[in-house]
Amino acid sequence: MAKTIVVKQVGSPIRRPKDQRATLVGLGLNKMHKTRELEDTPSIRGMIQKIPHLVEIVEERG
Repeated sequence: MAKTIVVKQVGSPIRRPKDQRATLVGLGLNKMHKTRELEDTPSIRGMIQKIPHLVEIVEERG
């Protein structure tokens, strides 16, 4: 089974650059306090590192 991480949106995309909003949508997040379980890949980690002020890693599984 592949490793997964649970990501939670903690910041609002209001008044943020378009690329940061697009990164949130790419992660499947669009509303405050929404969580997603995503596969732990370098591309997902890079997206999270791009917007650390808007998301947090809640849990790492696997």
